[in-house]
Amino acid sequence: MFKLAHISDVHLGPLPRLSIHELFSKRITGFVNWHRNRRKHLFGSTLDLLLEDIRSHKADHLAVTGDLVNLASGIEIRSAAAWLRELGDPAATSVVPGNHDAYVPGAYEKSMRAWYDYVRGDLAPQQWEEDRHIFPYLRIRDKVAIVGCSTAVATPPFAASGFFGARQARDTVNMLRAAGEAGLFRVVMIHHPPIRGATSFYKRMIGIRRFAAVVSTGGAELVLHGHTHLNTLYWLRGQTGPVPVVGIASASQGPGGIKPRAAYNLFSISGSPGAWEVKGQRFSINDMGDGMMPESTDIFGV
Repeated sequence: MFKLAHISDVHLGPLPRLSIHELFSKRITGFVNWHRNRRKHLFGSTLDLLLEDIRSHKADHLAVTGDLVNLASGIEIRSAAAWLRELGDPAATSVVPGNHDAYVPGAYEKSMRAWYDYVRGDLAPQQWEEDRHIFPYLRIRDKVAIVGCSTAVATPPFAASGFFGARQARDTVNMLRAAGEAGLFRVVMIHHPPIRGATSFYKRMIGIRRFAAVVSTGGAELVLHGHTHLNTLYWLRGQTGPVPVVGIASASQGPGGIKPRAAYNLFSISGSPGAWEVKGQRFSINDMGDGMMPESTDIFGV
């Protein structure tokens, strides 16, 4: 049995002091939003509790579906790289970027360079290469194929949309087909929910229909996403039946806020091609914010 843990929207804090030059951009809107809203509800201790609980369940792999930082300043990107190193072997943690990781032009490239060991496929060059497409990537762990996709793009102020383009779609289809032919359980990681109506218009994913075609054509057994800070379950049409599309609350959300408190998903994967079995459980921070509790013993249940 392979255990896959899923967290998202880490939003590592606290927000560092930024220069006037750094704030003279879209960052000023995010800076104001952090101090008015986010900092009241996002706590680093919740993330520590989640990770400790994940370790106690002996998860084989950790999937992080984006938004490691808040405004993608240089200090934040480097701090996120240090946090990833603290998690352990990059081979045991897979990351895809979110819109906050590409908050302003140039931030995406800096983030991917700093976090490269966690966003590169098994056969990718070991060193970062400029102007090279690193998404989608493919990682094979036991009987599981992890396909990482990116929707992270810099957007104007008051927008948080993502983009899934034709080139990435073609490559993703090819990866999924090859993984299916190899008899692997296919997990797709993406930040924005690939479901119409799952989030506000200005936060939507551009390319939803394209992604749906990828899943129905290439095949997949599970899709993981973040972005909404909600615990959700949707379905996409697959080759042999519905494919679950699972979202999760922010890994740093403390109790008492409008959004659900911090949580993680734990998937237990077993079986073989044509007879895969996957059980999804969700664990969240308790009402006191000082421990973990099982929130759902079967997130696929009715």
